[in-house]
Amino acid sequence: MKDFTSCTDEELALLYIDGDNRAFDELLARNQQKLYSYILFVVRDPELANDVFQDTFVKVITRLQEGRYTNCGKFSFWLTRIAHNVIMDCYRKQKNEHIVEPTKDNDLSNLRSEDILDINRENEYVNMQVMNDVRHLMNALPAPQREVVYMRFYQELSFKEIADITGVSINTSLGRMRYALINMRRMARQNEMHLSLEL
Repeated sequence: MKDFTSCTDEELALLYIDGDNRAFDELLARNQQKLYSYILFVVRDPELANDVFQDTFVKVITRLQEGRYTNCGKFSFWLTRIAHNVIMDCYRKQKNEHIVEPTKDNDLSNLRSEDILDINRENEYVNMQVMNDVRHLMNALPAPQREVVYMRFYQELSFKEIADITGVSINTSLGRMRYALINMRRMARQNEMHLSLEL
């Protein structure tokens, strides 16, 4: 039985193309949580997120089996691009110009500030409050702006990667980030929020 722990995602994809189904199981296990978190963040509906997640992996399987994957060094990037396209297709079918329809109870709680900040106990409460405020501000952004903020700060993608995934130019990605930051600052001022983290 082959041990896949030392294999990269790209190597696993190529092994699956060569007929090793267990390689795909490992790929799925490695990527499902991160991909689902991204999808849920964009669509904000767990039921729709599950559908998009399943459709994404159906497309991944199909493209791998058709030999439409080449080892370009970043399987997760390729995977996120497919998910993004599935989301866009889903909304096109609904003939809805908005990427996201916010739900009443979604406050981005799937993003935990403890995962983002390396802080000491003394300032933990203050920083958690600041991160909660930032989540609420992000929640109010238009979907394209929210998506670029998420990809840049939570997935740590470059603007080139964001542009490639979302199918826009780098300048458009940069513009969306700029407007997102302007909007978040404006909302913070309007709501008298203090957003400085304690180190």
